[in-house]
Amino acid sequence: MALATHTDTQPSQPQGGSRSHLENYKDMLLAICITDAYPDDAEIAKDAGSSVSALDGWTVYDLDHASAAFRSLVRGYLRRDYSVWLKAHGLPSGRYGVLKCLDMYHSQALELQARRMVIEPQVREASLSP
Repeated sequence: MALATHTDTQPSQPQGGSRSHLENYKDMLLAICITDAYPDDAEIAKDAGSSVSALDGWTVYDLDHASAAFRSLVRGYLRRDYSVWLKAHGLPSGRYGVLKCLDMYHSQALELQARRMVIEPQVREASLSP
């Protein structure tokens, strides 16, 4: 009996169109945060930047105010200093950019910002056809 692998059952197209505007806004900020966390890595910048562009197409938000708001939120999380906590828990020092971005992604601050900026937060765009 053959078992299906994860890749055998997954769609071969992006799923952003099936997520709500609110979910895509938050996903977009996660991608922006990861890009900003690693500014010297061209491959990450290109990949995350492409993802931001795709997510932007599936998200309707207040363009006049969102850019400054999400840049401020991202910068605030990336400036966090986790060194004392890391040292106290015996973990190696490091940038921990992805961890900071994940903390932002799951934060109440992002949830509140997304609810302020996103227009029709529960609306889902039609999935793109292959």
